[in-house]
Amino acid sequence: MLIATDLDGTLIPNAGTTVRAFTAGVLERLDRQGVPVVFVTGRPLRWLEGLWPHVGAHGVAIASNGAITFNVPGREVTHLAGITPTDGLELCRHIADEMTGAQFAIECVDGIRLDPTYPASARGGAAPRRAALTDIWDAPAAKLLVRHPDLAGDEFTSRLSDVVGDRATVTWSVQGLAEISAPGVTKASALARLCDDLGVPSAQVLAFGDMPNDIPMLQWAGTAYAVADAHPSVQAIAHRIVPTCAEEGVAQTLDRLIP
Repeated sequence: MLIATDLDGTLIPNAGTTVRAFTAGVLERLDRQGVPVVFVTGRPLRWLEGLWPHVGAHGVAIASNGAITFNVPGREVTHLAGITPTDGLELCRHIADEMTGAQFAIECVDGIRLDPTYPASARGGAAPRRAALTDIWDAPAAKLLVRHPDLAGDEFTSRLSDVVGDRATVTWSVQGLAEISAPGVTKASALARLCDDLGVPSAQVLAFGDMPNDIPMLQWAGTAYAVADAHPSVQAIAHRIVPTCAEEGVAQTLDRLIP
């Protein structure tokens, strides 16, 4: 058995910097019993440092919606399925032509880089590089982030998905912010690769999530759990609904599943 869990809004509160005491205790019990619990998150690496102590003996985490597989003890990226500068800049030009006013940022392994119009972030990490994308996109990007000052919600992501088509993978986890990965890159693609390496079939994977970027992982896993306050699209495809993140529903569920 392998447990795969999203972080924000699922295992921990949104923007949380560590896990709560009850959840930490459950994770430790699972680790002692040899059950791997893999963090599978949309977060970039720079927002994960405080959570590394809770990664078990398997030592692996999946970040940036599946673009990055990370060896935690060695602090090493072992797999990067990124968007190349050539493909990314062409995609941005296409989006800008079809959605005038679109704002872009790219998440690279070494941090975030912003175009001149992209809103500043208050989250931690090194100060971002800000310039025209043609000047700062010089390495594969784990994610392309897109905002629009006049569009939000389902209208924004639906229109952007139509514009992008099969050029890349579009998803979201925060209202008004679209997250774009390389074609075919999702939380599911990275989790499937890891499970293949570990010899764990999908039928033996339990996955937990709350937002649309979790859906591919939940659909791939043998058993899909959504927290009770998950997005309706996530609840619709889940096999089971567990208590909310605020109630530590993931830890409650795992506590009942393990001796």
